[in-house]
Amino acid sequence: MTTSIPEITLNNGVRMPQLGFGVFQVSDGDTTAAVSHALAAGYRSIDTAAIYGNEAGTGRAIAESGIDREELFITSKLWVADLGYDATLAAFDASLDKLGLDYLDLYLIHWPAPATGLYLESWRALEHLLASGKARAIGVSNFLPEHLQKVIDLGGTVPAINQIELHPALQQRDIADFNAAHGIATEAWSPLAQGAVLADPAVVDIAARHGVSPAQAILRWHLQRGRIIIPKSVTPQRIRENLDVFGLDLTADELSVIDGLERDGRTGPHPAEFNG
Repeated sequence: MTTSIPEITLNNGVRMPQLGFGVFQVSDGDTTAAVSHALAAGYRSIDTAAIYGNEAGTGRAIAESGIDREELFITSKLWVADLGYDATLAAFDASLDKLGLDYLDLYLIHWPAPATGLYLESWRALEHLLASGKARAIGVSNFLPEHLQKVIDLGGTVPAINQIELHPALQQRDIADFNAAHGIATEAWSPLAQGAVLADPAVVDIAARHGVSPAQAILRWHLQRGRIIIPKSVTPQRIRENLDVFGLDLTADELSVIDGLERDGRTGPHPAEFNG
């Protein structure tokens, strides 16, 4: 299969690879090796976050890769402890410093933490970063429609991305539909449900028909449904395998079968449950 990665055009015209590499729950030391393997395999989009504690490890791999900065698409995220206008600007600069970069391609508010009432102040700070050129695109993560609507009601920039937990067992159609209606791209974190759906008989059967792994079949389902995805692994073989999904086409019936696998399969907290 080819490893040519298609791009999604975000609502401000910035183009983003549809398949990237995530480093959630990877230690800082292991992150350098994992991101290095990913970049060598052909990934150009890397997703990290302040709360992951591995921005420095990500930055080391980027620096050691020798790849031109303009060829890369780097995302990081603002944690809830730094919500608020001034705190957001300071946290952004701290992330840039750890990554060793002059700008980010995408900066996200990691959680709305609605009880604090501060995410709208942070959004205004992100708009400042966008206007200054320090962030090429801005968005959110784990936002429900009610949180997104409040951001939109500010009358300024509409988020380019809403990154949410999304996989066959948790498809979050209400959020994805709201995103689509407002020109917000949906990006799936935990696209493989941390492995929880790989043994599903329907997925195994579809994968066998195409001579691919269950993980590849699920990643292809995401791509054909138009989502941005950021699978993660620390195993070089799986890192390469997760990228090798562009010579595969699932049929309409196969897509529908995977669409029908939804159950209560959340692997992380619900946005409304995290108020800290």
